[in-house]
Amino acid sequence: MKNKLKVYRAMLDITQEELAKELGVTRQTIIAIERNKYDPSLALAFKIATFFKVKIEDIFIH
Repeated sequence: MKNKLKVYRAMLDITQEELAKELGVTRQTIIAIERNKYDPSLALAFKIATFFKVKIEDIFIH
């Protein structure tokens, strides 16, 4: 699943490490999601969308 996580992270000017801490995951998880190597669980996808105050569909693309 493609995503715009890196774009949203850049808009807030936060690092992968900062986002990982906010979401309670490792930096490696953020890297894997940004590289489309890992699809987050629905719960994590909701956390990401909530953090950026957007809908899941705004970040994750089929």
